[in-house]
Amino acid sequence: MKTAVPCYYHLDVEVSPERVGQVRRILAAHLRLWDLETLVEPVCSGAELLLMAIDEHATDKNTSVEMWWNGQHLITAVGENDCDLRPDQDLRACLQRIAAMSDGWGCCATDTGSKVIWFSQRARAGERVPLVPLAPAPSLREVLQVPREMPAVALAGQVREPDGILEDAR
Repeated sequence: MKTAVPCYYHLDVEVSPERVGQVRRILAAHLRLWDLETLVEPVCSGAELLLMAIDEHATDKNTSVEMWWNGQHLITAVGENDCDLRPDQDLRACLQRIAAMSDGWGCCATDTGSKVIWFSQRARAGERVPLVPLAPAPSLREVLQVPREMPAVALAGQVREPDGILEDAR
């Protein structure tokens, strides 16, 4: 059995119109690195919508963008530090579009008054998922014989001739 390799990426950015495009390209590169090519467009579009809305409405432009991949879902979160930004009023149109294009989304406040807006995309059937092999479980029926101990000098002193006969190298 094989399982997916979990992946995580974090980026701190000061939002500006030119940085939004750069962040989009950075996120797309990470998704391609994780073999999630089919999620590039919806994830990057959602992140771009959030960053543009934060650039337009927030006074504090410092944000964090994070992505988590667990093998089935990719969760993208954008955290902003503006205590005065109201997602239910300022970001309503942006959140409606994100809700329409994602499998799930949400918004939560932190202890400092900032907000984290997240959305998720599920890997569709037939998508290539990065896999890693699991270690085989030992079986009680199989027993491997431990090779008998030979000194390394004895092995180094033998030379195999082309006809397969061992001769002493000394």
